Amino acid sequence: MIPTEDASARKRVIEDKLKQEQETLSFIRESLEKSDQLTKGMVSILSSFESRLMQLENSIIPVHKQTENLQRLQENVDKTLSCMDHVISYYHVAKDTDKIIREGPAGRLDEYLACIAKIQKAVEYFQDNNPDSPELNTVKARFEKGKELLEAEFRSLLTRYSKPVPPVLILDAIGGDEDMEVQEDVTLEHLPEAVLQDIICISAWLVEYGRNQDFMNVYFQVRSSQLDRSIKGLKEHFRKNSASSAIHSPAVQTKRKETPTKKPPKRPGKDDVLDIEIDSYIHCISAFVKLAQSEYVLLTEIIPEHHQKKTFDSLIQEALDNLMLEGDNIVSAARRAIMRHDYSAVLTIFPILRHLKQTKPDFDATLQGTAASTKNKLPALITSMETIGAKALEEFADSIKNDPDKEYNMPKDGTVHELTSNAILFLQQLLDFQETAGAMLASQESSSSASSYSSEFSRRLLSTYIYKVLGNLQLNLSNKAKVYEDPALRAVFLHNNYNYILKSLEKSELIQLVAVTHKKVESSYRELIELEIQNYQRSWLKVTEHLTERNFPAFQPGAKLKDKERQIIKDKFKGFNEGLEELCKIQKGWAVPDKEQRDAIRQAQKRVVSDAYKAFLQRCANISFTKNPEKYHRYAPEQVEEMIDKLFDTSA
Repeated sequence: MIPTEDASARKRVIEDKLKQEQETLSFIRESLEKSDQLTKGMVSILSSFESRLMQLENSIIPVHKQTENLQRLQENVDKTLSCMDHVISYYHVAKDTDKIIREGPAGRLDEYLACIAKIQKAVEYFQDNNPDSPELNTVKARFEKGKELLEAEFRSLLTRYSKPVPPVLILDAIGGDEDMEVQEDVTLEHLPEAVLQDIICISAWLVEYGRNQDFMNVYFQVRSSQLDRSIKGLKEHFRKNSASSAIHSPAVQTKRKETPTKKPPKRPGKDDVLDIEIDSYIHCISAFVKLAQSEYVLLTEIIPEHHQKKTFDSLIQEALDNLMLEGDNIVSAARRAIMRHDYSAVLTIFPILRHLKQTKPDFDATLQGTAASTKNKLPALITSMETIGAKALEEFADSIKNDPDKEYNMPKDGTVHELTSNAILFLQQLLDFQETAGAMLASQESSSSASSYSSEFSRRLLSTYIYKVLGNLQLNLSNKAKVYEDPALRAVFLHNNYNYILKSLEKSELIQLVAVTHKKVESSYRELIELEIQNYQRSWLKVTEHLTERNFPAFQPGAKLKDKERQIIKDKFKGFNEGLEELCKIQKGWAVPDKEQRDAIRQAQKRVVSDAYKAFLQRCANISFTKNPEKYHRYAPEQVEEMIDKLFDTSA
């Protein structure tokens, strides 16, 4: 059983807890009531706020829409005003651009083109919107005036700044200074850069907006004139320098080697002038190629692509035609020279033809794209020169064969004939143009191989040709020699000419060239020379025949000779003396220009005559055939040798 005190205590504790719980419950109830009140108040406020927002939205949306409409109206007004200003500006274009158009584009091309662009836009506006308006005619007229002044400026700039290229600069560009070991690539500047850019700009505008090709005609006319003047200036440069030897050209320099004795006399001054003319033409051909190439580069910057070839073709015609005309004149001069039988004059064609053929690849490349008539001009000239050259070669060979035997034209001393020296000189000059001369001959061949002849083929033709000339010369000399009544002089003449020919062949490359087809030519001439020496030596038989034992009296030593026997010996001495004197007198005036040959002939003759004379004197040593031996025994053997040593010596 629980004590009473404890139960009371526990009761109080429970009652206290209950009281606290009741107070807490009461507090919670009050809090819930307050929360409900606050919630109701918040809902009321929110409901009121929503209502007000709806009222505000209903008020603002119409205002916003009205504002948008106002803004749109404002923008339309602004645009309309801007368009009105733009349209009005077209009506003022003519007035605004009048001063600039009248003053022209000189010095202010960019501003001028901008001005024309405004006029062009005005033209387009009126054409699209008011084609019947007078303003359209006004701006159209202003546009045409502007275009006209642009074309005039194009012509003015091109004419004012296009100058002939100085000759010295051209020579540098084509490598005319052969003293320079390394040739620099010289660029030809035809127009100042600023001027060129203006011309390009005007050209581009005229092509795009001007729709006029007249400026291309202006371009080729102006540049064509300058191209022709540049080449003529180079030609004049050579002419002015013709009196000096300042200009050097390997193209026409000949490597003429020394040839024995006589050469045909050179016409004073004429050959030098001719060399300058050849040199000039050769350089002008090279100059044309270089200048034409340079003109094409310039043209491509200014002329539209699809008009470039045609414009270039027109541009080069005048200069090209002048060069071809000059070439034709050279051919005509050669033809006249052939008619005069002046074949050496035809040699002017050889260096020119060689240069034309060497230049032809560059020529063809430069003229690529031009008309066929333009491209065919150089080949036609080359063919013409080859034909006339071949004709000259053939007629020269015939002239050597048919040169008349004129007694007054024969050398009195039996030396080298002018025909021989001229023929050899002509052949030697061909050596510098072997390929050219061979090609000339090949061009006239009708055989199938000629159409695609090789250098070896043409070399063989030239070798055969030279052999033919030598054969014709030998035949003619043989006929000419018959003019001499004295067989000995005839032999000396042929000996001199054959020896001259052989020495000339040996001193040049002619011997190797002939040997291509005729390997024994050298030995043939040596045989001919030896044969003529033997023929000459026969002339001494009428001297030495008196020294032979034929008819010499037989006698015993100490026996007295009969009158007849003494007379025989006297006649032998007399015949020898008179024959010796006569031959020495005559033959002293003859000539053997080759010292080696002259000495050899003398030496051989001395040996033959001296030996025979000594033997004769030995036989007569102990014979008393006269009371005046000095009358018959005029010369000692040494004196005879001295007399023979003076043969072929007009100064003796």
